[in-house]
Amino acid sequence: MISAEENTLLTQTGPGTPCGAVMRRYWQPVALSEELPRSGVALKVKILGEELVLFRDDQGRPGLLGLHCSHRGTDLSYGRVEDGGLRCLYHGWLYDICGRVLEQPGEPGGGANRGDIRHRSYPCQEAGGVILTYMGPGEPPLLPNYDFLMVPEAQRTVTKVIYECNYLQGNEGNIDPVHLSFLHQFLEEAKPPLQRIVSGSDDTDNTLLRKDIAPTIEVEITDYGLRIYTTRKSGPGPDNCYFRVTNFILPNLSAFGGSTVGEGYSVHWHVPIDDTYHWKYLFMFSKTKPLDPELRDKNRVEVTPDYRLTRNQANRYRQDRESMKTKAFTGIGFNFQAHDAFATESQGPVQDRTNEHLVSSDKAIIAARKLLLNAIKDVQEGRQPQHVIRDPKANCFSHLVVLSELVPASTDLKQFVRDRAANSQ
Repeated sequence: MISAEENTLLTQTGPGTPCGAVMRRYWQPVALSEELPRSGVALKVKILGEELVLFRDDQGRPGLLGLHCSHRGTDLSYGRVEDGGLRCLYHGWLYDICGRVLEQPGEPGGGANRGDIRHRSYPCQEAGGVILTYMGPGEPPLLPNYDFLMVPEAQRTVTKVIYECNYLQGNEGNIDPVHLSFLHQFLEEAKPPLQRIVSGSDDTDNTLLRKDIAPTIEVEITDYGLRIYTTRKSGPGPDNCYFRVTNFILPNLSAFGGSTVGEGYSVHWHVPIDDTYHWKYLFMFSKTKPLDPELRDKNRVEVTPDYRLTRNQANRYRQDRESMKTKAFTGIGFNFQAHDAFATESQGPVQDRTNEHLVSSDKAIIAARKLLLNAIKDVQEGRQPQHVIRDPKANCFSHLVVLSELVPASTDLKQFVRDRAANSQ
């Protein structure tokens, strides 16, 4: 259990809030690249409680500006993308991607004092199929060289889904190993490649997660956040164990096995829209080969063109109690994103953590909250928070290891992970 004050610190991310100040020290996804084609569109977006407009200039560079024109407040998302910037429809003011006013065409000489105005703007970078922005003070840090952002397009896929709850609820679900034995359990096996055979085993993840519903969990602090070790008994014999490694990455994303584990992994990046809604960006990638077409489409199943789940609170996630007998533990189909939405949205828009009763298996969640609270304290006291990268030599994440495989029960698991990390460099 945490205090009401701590719950507020961790969940409020708007301008001027302590956690919002932390979030703004890191690069955050603001849109999928596919949402912003080179066709002159301007996209209204909201992130960390701020209303903004995203566009590409005539060189294809993304720009992120305050939504309302600095002249008289008109919505710039209706504007014209032309002449090197975004032009307001009301009086023709033209802004470049840095917020400079290039033209005030209704003024003599195009606006003699236009250079005195600097419209709110945030720098952007494009990588891994997403457009990211830095909304903090000073020069932006380095964009982390995460593998899922750097591999060729054919080897990765990304989409997003809106969740009607606070970002923290979504991300805490990623670092909760026990829920995999319940929430995502299929009573009938899905077909490959959507259901994976575990390395070293003849069983699927689904089967092994069901065999031992009370895993042993350990956590380890890393430079990027938290590494989570989970071991389960793999059967009646004592010789092997089912070993998983997942990761919490500061401040609001997690890396876990998924369908490409062994050659890559999956990532969920939970980006606040405001305090009661967030975008969940879903990445999947392979380090070695192009993705199977079925895998590329996996996270878009039961998702509308505007990135909303067809199973949602309004229709009670289309739960079918008859299917709970033979198909899925939840009766909410086979889409993990719908399962996650039910579990996190039903906690309320912002979970009241003062009423929870944490147990030993919640140790990763407790540790991750402490890391976030430490980051908040660092920013409040004028220090750079953990995992803000400014040294190019530190911008390497071969030690961000994700595993899901059968190993001998006698294995030194931490040494096993160190060896795997060394072999991936």
